[in-house]
Amino acid sequence: MKIENPFETLVGAVVVAVAVGFALYASNSSPGSSAGGYDLIAEFRSVEGVTPGADVRIAGVRVGSVKQVSLNQERARARVILAVENGVLVPEDSSAKIASDGLLGSAYLSIEPGVSDILLEGGEEIELTQGSVNFMDLIARAIHTTAGGGAE
Repeated sequence: MKIENPFETLVGAVVVAVAVGFALYASNSSPGSSAGGYDLIAEFRSVEGVTPGADVRIAGVRVGSVKQVSLNQERARARVILAVENGVLVPEDSSAKIASDGLLGSAYLSIEPGVSDILLEGGEEIELTQGSVNFMDLIARAIHTTAGGGAE
C-alpha cells in the first residue's frame, strides 16, 4: 500500500493518539471509578434530566455521583441511588433536590445538609426531596397568563 500524503497520515495518527488519551483520562476520572464510599437513596416526583453518572453536590462541591435511576412502582416516584464519597457526612434531616447548571445546563443532585447529630449510613434514605422543574411548563404558564388566559 502506497501512502499518498504522509502529512495526512501523521495528522491522523496524532488525532487517534489524542482521542485515546482523552478516553483514558475519562475512564480514570469517571464518577464510578473512585474507590470507597457509600450509597444513599432518595425518591422524587420527577428527576427529569438526571442520569446515572450525574454529579451529587453539597455546597456546589462534587461529593459523589448518581449510581442508578429507577421507578418505585408502588409509589409512582423516581428512586435514585447516590454513591457518596467516604468522609462526606450527611445528617439525617438533610434534603436533596434536582438542580441544573444554568438554564440549559446539565442536571445534578444537590444535597442541603441538615443540622442533626445523627448521620445517614449506607442504604438509608434522604426523606426530604424536591424534584426537577420543567422550564418549558413554566414558560408555557407564563405565556398563557400574560396572554390573558390567567385565572378565570
